[in-house]
Amino acid sequence: MARVLAVASDLLLGSRVEAMLSAAGHQVTLAPSLAEAPLEGVELLVADLDAENPEALVGLGAPVLGYYSHVDVETREAAVAAGVDLVVPRSRMARELPALAEKLLDG
Repeated sequence: MARVLAVASDLLLGSRVEAMLSAAGHQVTLAPSLAEAPLEGVELLVADLDAENPEALVGLGAPVLGYYSHVDVETREAAVAAGVDLVVPRSRMARELPALAEKLLDG
């Protein structure tokens, strides 16, 4: 399937993202930050918007699925304004991650 980069400072949540996308057939690389992430060949970027600047996530050559705490409206608005392709609350991402990833990968 696709090469996915998951950027998550919370290793427990990052492991869950990795497990869900791997089970869906994707090759997943998990990184604690964008600065430490291998970007070459990435077809989808899944990132924790509470830990990464949304502006740094766009324009990297891959669609971006950003997730945030549902109570953090400012983070959501900043991500939308920056051009993050799909911005969802963390709870929705945890429930629907494979479907959300497919939506972005299908264009």
